[in-house]
Amino acid sequence: MPNHDVNPTQGFGATNEQLDIGAEERYWRDTWASRPYTAADRGFEYYWPGYRYGAECATRMHGRRWAEVENDVRAGWDRYEHRGRTTWENMKDAVRDAWDRLTNRR
Repeated sequence: MPNHDVNPTQGFGATNEQLDIGAEERYWRDTWASRPYTAADRGFEYYWPGYRYGAECATRMHGRRWAEVENDVRAGWDRYEHRGRTTWENMKDAVRDAWDRLTNRR
C-alpha cells in the first residue's frame, strides 16, 4: 500500500508503487505535442519533468482534489529533483495535465 502522506517534493521512489512511470512516459511521449500549452521550439524532454511530477503528486495525494493541493504542489516544484531549469510558470500546465490524467479528470 503506498504512503499517500509522502512529501510530493521527493523524487520518484518506493512510495510510488502504483505509478508505472514507464507507461506515463510512453503516454506523454506520444501525446505531448498535441497539448495546447506546448511550444514548437521545445521538445518532449522539456515537458517530461512536469508530467512526471504531476503523476507522482497525483499518486501520492490520491483522493484529494486539485484545489486542495495546488499550493503545495506549486511550492514543491522548486525542490523537485527532476525539474531541471524549468520554472513553475512554464511547467504548471503540464503538471496539471498529468494530475488530471491520473485522477480521471480529463
